[in-house]
Amino acid sequence: MDSKKLAELLFPNITVTADELEEKYPPRNLPEGALVTRLGPSPTGFMHLGNLYGAFVDERLAHQSDGVFFLRIEDTDDKRYVEGAIDLIIDSLKFFDINFDEGVGKDGDQGDYGDYTQSHRGEIYGAFAKRLVEEGKAYPCFLTEDEIALIREKQEAAKINPGIYGEHALSRDLTYEQVEANIARGKPYAIRLKSDGNPDPEKAKRIHVVDAIRGELDMPENFQDTIILKGTGIPTYHFAHVVDDHLMRTTHVVRDESWLPSLPIHVELFEKLGWEPPIYCHTAQLMKIDENGNKRKLSKRKDPELSLEYYRKKGYHPASVREYLLTVLNSNFEEWRMENQDADINQFHFTTEKMSSSGALFDLDKLNDVSKDVMLRIPASEIYDFLKDWAEEVAPEYLPMFADRDYAEKILDLGRQDAKPRKDLVCAEQIVDFISYFFDDFYKSEDELPEEVSKEDAKTILENYLASYDHTDDQSAWFDKIRNIGEALGYAPKPKDYKKDPDSYKGHVGHVSTAIRIALMGRAQSPDVWTIQQIMGEDMTRRRIESALASL
Repeated sequence: MDSKKLAELLFPNITVTADELEEKYPPRNLPEGALVTRLGPSPTGFMHLGNLYGAFVDERLAHQSDGVFFLRIEDTDDKRYVEGAIDLIIDSLKFFDINFDEGVGKDGDQGDYGDYTQSHRGEIYGAFAKRLVEEGKAYPCFLTEDEIALIREKQEAAKINPGIYGEHALSRDLTYEQVEANIARGKPYAIRLKSDGNPDPEKAKRIHVVDAIRGELDMPENFQDTIILKGTGIPTYHFAHVVDDHLMRTTHVVRDESWLPSLPIHVELFEKLGWEPPIYCHTAQLMKIDENGNKRKLSKRKDPELSLEYYRKKGYHPASVREYLLTVLNSNFEEWRMENQDADINQFHFTTEKMSSSGALFDLDKLNDVSKDVMLRIPASEIYDFLKDWAEEVAPEYLPMFADRDYAEKILDLGRQDAKPRKDLVCAEQIVDFISYFFDDFYKSEDELPEEVSKEDAKTILENYLASYDHTDDQSAWFDKIRNIGEALGYAPKPKDYKKDPDSYKGHVGHVSTAIRIALMGRAQSPDVWTIQQIMGEDMTRRRIESALASL
């Protein structure tokens, strides 16, 4: 068959050539060792933790090597397209401080290697599909869905590999005249790769691919005549990503391990197109320990924490999520952090060699612990800005807490400058609850009096406390008054005295101060009461004690 004549028949409207496209998208002018990575999400309206996990790897590999990280929208599956999903992708990644050097943006594409949306690149895919046909490496397939289903039934009955290959590829050896006649009759067709692979396991070749995470992979070659252009002219992922990654000069492709079975197809496509493939980095799937103690894959249906929206609504600071992801991604990060407690996270040298090739375990409790440390390193002024933005977006009912910036910053800084600094702040949802007692409109009494303090004693304690209260007292004078109030009522001046001889006392000074703490904060546990009062001010302090007395 005259393959060039066939190519012209199949692609009469493709005038740009593969060589012209190679000239249009030349190799990038980057420093030696610079990596080029991309994130290629589908606009499905759901951004999940796996997207962020992969994006973080992409971003670190590119930026720490002075390379390029770009955003490409892979929207060839129009059935999954959701309106507004591209803006969601851009906004979500920006929120988590994932910054692109080029690619799709809200105001249009940035960069010289676009268009960065696959559905806009039809002519490019057509040009390379046309070249494959010209070279006898691809062909038009006229098999209908019913015919393919029948072939599969026969293969299953014969217990052989399912698919379109070899003798089952019924369109593979059609003559030019037969192809022309089918097209004249209006028969739809797809373009399939003409694979050189052998379906016989004993005769099949093995391919060897070095994965940056998993090391050398030994796999059987591809033998399937996989579709590269659908009947609609839309490319499959297999073909589109190979063409795009070559023209955009991608050096490293980070993707989920679920793509590993497709790797032989991609290797063959690169070979047939005459291109050097990028280095693949197949990440481990995100796992969690379920209620039965078993490890399982994170599920969109079962696990709300898989969605990035979960972290935005809860109000986790982007720095906390990024730091936690590094503990999952690189096994040596936590050791580095212990030795570099105040260092910028970007000073850590990320490597694919330290990534797990088995399931990456995601743990919300660990995220919370990491967040406490991260939030301690963020100035109160920045936390204030973050919380106010979160309230405006997610929970406007809490905006009154941020009406007075100076007051809110004092609250947020409470105990953080101590010799042993407090680590109380986790995420916005927890923080607004944690500081709510500082605001009359959000105050609520949550805890009961200690069992050592009767209601009668509590009333006397609060009456005496109110009578002796002097807002100018330093912490020592303030606590001496509490100790004296307690001693007069039969409470030990020191906890150790009570422990040594419990029968001689009703309780100890800690129980007395807890009664005061509950009156002021509504809670039995809180940061230092004296410091809290200094922030609240004398009027609020007296008002809270008077209100508590009225309720006894």
